[in-house]
Amino acid sequence: MMQIARTIEEVRAFVRDARSKSLTVGFVPTMGYFHEGHLSLMRQAGEQCDLVVVSLFVNPTQFAPSEDLTAYPRDFDHDCQMAEGVGVDLMFAPAAAEIYPAGYQTTVTVDTVSMPMEGIFRPSHFSGVASVVCKLFNIVQPDKAFFGMKDYQQLKVIQRMVADLNMQVDVVACPTVREQQGLAMSSRNTYLSDEQKETALVISWALAQAKDRAEANPETDPEQLRADVQNVIKSEPGVVSIDYVTICHPEMLTPIDSFSQGAVICVACRVGKTRLIDNIVIYSSH
Repeated sequence: MMQIARTIEEVRAFVRDARSKSLTVGFVPTMGYFHEGHLSLMRQAGEQCDLVVVSLFVNPTQFAPSEDLTAYPRDFDHDCQMAEGVGVDLMFAPAAAEIYPAGYQTTVTVDTVSMPMEGIFRPSHFSGVASVVCKLFNIVQPDKAFFGMKDYQQLKVIQRMVADLNMQVDVVACPTVREQQGLAMSSRNTYLSDEQKETALVISWALAQAKDRAEANPETDPEQLRADVQNVIKSEPGVVSIDYVTICHPEMLTPIDSFSQGAVICVACRVGKTRLIDNIVIYSSH
């Protein structure tokens, strides 16, 4: 039977009990509204650890003033059913005041990897993410934490924070889970009509095509490939705007001039009113 914790002390008591029995703890931080992508992280945690803790917290500090925090989709009861169905042991669902009590004023900022891409379009976002994940790691003290590669830049920000602050948690990167035709799973996909979902397929198609080209010919010019990906996405009439198409170093997220060390291609664009992000990793031929 899955337990539900609302307070930090309840989580700590659960983890103390686990430690007293020499059990390992896997952790999946989420903002809820679960789909198969979230469940795949929970299953991975269950395979690699004795107990699984999931946090469900729509974190206000990672939303910019222009972004509608209240509109973020929520369905707590359904989320609990789904989490219990894949064997989650504890759901931590705190109120905002539990995480950010009166007088709270500390933030965590990860510099270089948070600056490009999402950092340009959502400048305060990664400080909000890093701060809440740092807090959650301190609360849960997991052995391993599981993050999807769909939010690639977020993954790199978390990995950098853990390395720089000497946190004793192993960050496990899990592959992006896609719908049958290739669309990356996201809670935001619920905002898309069937027609818009069809339109959005151009993103994963363009990325897959680019990966094939770069891996078949490592001499491919990254800037030319980036322009080609952008043009393919732009050619789809239902894509309203493109925030960025970036090809960068897979760890540092800095610009590259060759594919010799591998790369990641990251995309953010709008289909209708919905902002979608996706990426694909290109592995070096060496």
